[in-house]
Amino acid sequence: MPASEYEKMAAGEWYCCLDDELDGLRQQARRAVHAHNTLPPDERGAVAPALRALFAGAAPDIFIEAPFHCSYGINITLGKRVYFNAGCAILDSGRVAVGDRTMFGPGVQIYCAEHHKDAALRSAGIEIARPVAIGSDVWIGGGAIILGGVMIGDRAIVGACAVVTKDVPTGATVVGNPARQINAV
Repeated sequence: MPASEYEKMAAGEWYCCLDDELDGLRQQARRAVHAHNTLPPDERGAVAPALRALFAGAAPDIFIEAPFHCSYGINITLGKRVYFNAGCAILDSGRVAVGDRTMFGPGVQIYCAEHHKDAALRSAGIEIARPVAIGSDVWIGGGAIILGGVMIGDRAIVGACAVVTKDVPTGATVVGNPARQINAV
């Protein structure tokens, strides 16, 4: 049974985000994100070395425009030729896996944390991390929000500003808030 708050978070159990170990991991991510966002493009390249080193896994040909934000980074795995446009944020308390050739428009946000519904527990920092899995050849339109626990199938399209609250089938196109499918797969 997991003992530390980090172990609880990684196991998908309720944990307290107000924890020194988790704060240290978030601080490490802030430093890497800061390096990525402030390095001149010629020095940064496709992704700053500190940010690339933070990720659980990243193909050599990913490209992340600045500014970018992630909470931990250590829970993010990116496939070949993944592209993030400017202003994307991944709150990766849970695992976030992105398949090959997937593209994110500007301002896309992925939220893995779900805060407790009980106000007293929520104010005490109790939350649970839900993973996000995004397949290959997916296009996520600008301003879209993807909530924790969602799986998006290969070749799917998420329209701009859609709020994805449930799984998206392979090849589907979803739009709106909450996102709804508009094509037959």
